[in-house]
Amino acid sequence: MKIEVAGETVFYGTGSGAHSPEQPSVIFIHGAGMDHTVWLMPARHFARHGYNVVAVDLPGHGRSSGQALTTVEQMADWISAVLKALEITRAAVVGHSMGSLVALEFAARFSDQTRSLALLGTSAPMPVSDALLDAAQSDDRVAMAMANTWSHSNPSLIGGHKSPGMTLYYGGLRLLQRTREGVYFADLNACNTFESGLERAAAVTCPALVMIGDQDKMTGPRQAALVAAAIKSAEVVPLSPCGHSMLSEQPNAVLAALKRIV
Repeated sequence: MKIEVAGETVFYGTGSGAHSPEQPSVIFIHGAGMDHTVWLMPARHFARHGYNVVAVDLPGHGRSSGQALTTVEQMADWISAVLKALEITRAAVVGHSMGSLVALEFAARFSDQTRSLALLGTSAPMPVSDALLDAAQSDDRVAMAMANTWSHSNPSLIGGHKSPGMTLYYGGLRLLQRTREGVYFADLNACNTFESGLERAAAVTCPALVMIGDQDKMTGPRQAALVAAAIKSAEVVPLSPCGHSMLSEQPNAVLAALKRIV
C-alpha cells in the first residue's frame, strides 16, 4: 500500500490484510539497509488474526521515495507522522536492529501512540566499527558482506536453512545489495550517533519485550540485556542458536514471542 507523507511516497506492507478502525494495529520497523520484506511472516500472521499491519519501508528504502533520514530521532518523528496519516491512534511498535532504536525512541517520546513495544536485536548505544562505516561511506559492497557475516550465527553461515539446498546467508546479502547508494551508510551512521538509548529506555511506560540472540555479534547479548534492564518490567526472550538475523534464523520463536506482546 502507498500513502503520502511530507510530499513523499510511503510504502508499507499490510500482510495482505484490510485495515479497519475497529482492529488493533501493529507497526514493524526494519533495520539498516533492509525493507518491509523482513517482516513477511509476522505481518501475514497478524493480518490474518484481526490486526491492522503496517510494515513500513523507511524513506529511501524499498519502495518508499525520498532521502534516507539521518538520525534515529527523525525516523521516530516520521513513524508518528505515518500513523497519523493512517488515522491509527495507538499501535504495538516492533523494531529490529536500527528499527529497535527507532521503536525505543518512539515509545519514549510518543507514549500516547504506543500500546506495546518489542525490540529485536537491540543495543544502546549501538556503536558501528570504523571499518564498517568507512566501507559503507565509500559504498563498498564489502561493507554489506562484512555486516551480513556478523549478522548470522555459526549454523547459519554454513547453511542453517530447514529446506535442503537453501541458505540464509545469501538471502540476507542480496537484500542488502538492493539498497540505494548512500542509504546503508546513512543508516549505520544514525545507529552509531544515537546516544540517548538507555535514557529513552528508562522513559518507556508501556509493556515491553526484548529478544536476544545468544550468538548476536552486531548487538551483543550483554548490551541487549542492559536495554531490557533499563525498561520497567520488560520481558526478556532468549533465542538460541541465533545471531542478529533472528527474523530469518528463528522465525517461529520470534513470532511466538510477538504474540505475547502485540
